[in-house]
Amino acid sequence: MSDETSVKAPESGAGSGQSGESRPSGGGYQGNRPAGAPRPAGGPGGRGKFFRRKKVCKFCTEKIDAIPYRDVRLLQGFVAERGKIVPRRLTGVCTTHQRRLTRAIKQARNIALLPFAARH
Repeated sequence: MSDETSVKAPESGAGSGQSGESRPSGGGYQGNRPAGAPRPAGGPGGRGKFFRRKKVCKFCTEKIDAIPYRDVRLLQGFVAERGKIVPRRLTGVCTTHQRRLTRAIKQARNIALLPFAARH
């Protein structure tokens, strides 16, 4: 055929699905956001349904210094149903109180106030 209306595929990266446009190097696509700026809330588009509040240590706000190992109701809030101790990033407890909390949970487990593992 003498028509030259067919489009040639780009020579570099023909199999990778990239077109001839250039992208910024050094990680994922950033859009209009500057390199050091924080990401918008709610993922792409910045329209998040939920506002995540900064987690504050429960023990610091209530000024609880010593965490009693006998207070099973308090400790159960920091133990998952499988028996694992919930990490700081999920509970919002500060490091010093997380260490004290871990020690209290382990003491309560040793004297059989809390289970080591979940029941089947």
